[in-house]
Amino acid sequence: MDSTELLGYIGALVVGLVLGLVGGGGSILTVPLLVYLLGFNPVVATAYSLFVVGASSLVGVIQKHLKKLVDFKTGLAFSFPSFLAVYLSRRYLVPSLPQNILTIEGHTLTKDMLIMVFFSVIMLIASLSMIKNSKSKKTNSKSSYYKTFIQGLVIGTITGVIGAGGGFLYVPALVIWTNLPMKKAVGTSLVIITINSLIGFTGDMQTLDIDWRFLLTFSLFTIFGIIIGGSLSKFISNQSLKKGFGYFTLLIALFIIYEELKFIM
Repeated sequence: MDSTELLGYIGALVVGLVLGLVGGGGSILTVPLLVYLLGFNPVVATAYSLFVVGASSLVGVIQKHLKKLVDFKTGLAFSFPSFLAVYLSRRYLVPSLPQNILTIEGHTLTKDMLIMVFFSVIMLIASLSMIKNSKSKKTNSKSSYYKTFIQGLVIGTITGVIGAGGGFLYVPALVIWTNLPMKKAVGTSLVIITINSLIGFTGDMQTLDIDWRFLLTFSLFTIFGIIIGGSLSKFISNQSLKKGFGYFTLLIALFIIYEELKFIM
């Protein structure tokens, strides 16, 4: 094992810690870690991210359920439309994108760049929604379910393209749309992330060669992290989690934008 791979496994442990604490930061760290530190191309990195985050989130679901911090009814309502969108996006949409999207004044926007920039833009939007300290509005049950279905469908498509579990989108959606407390939204988001990620990954299995040794080892370190993070979460308030998660997402998004577009700056 070389030093870069060792750093990658340490990073996997950190991914798990973030997942255990806030439920939605796993893919935000996993994709940049695989791309910028370990040298995977974004298509493979987003595929591996789906498996890593899905497997570790399953452990997180068990942890949160034991603490009565999971609303399975709401989680499954989100999952039903979104896992279909995730699978179809990974199986058909992402593989069909051309390698070179467009060229402007000698600068070529590649498929890999497009995925990473789109990933960072979605992260920016999610981070701003979490940083803003606005209170959720009450909704009636019929309206709430309708919005939940549409939200699940849209987020499923987006997360399928960027290869994320979607927690950094689902956590604010659950807080804002269904009025769940932050910690319960985190636990419920893990149900959605688990289903979306693992089903989405099955689409990639049909189009990519998977390095199972690396992927399973990386996932194991992430699971250790999520167990530790889940235990630490009880010492942190809902509001601190929400704000910290938002600022963390914002910083990573800005880093990705810089890395992908620095050649034109």
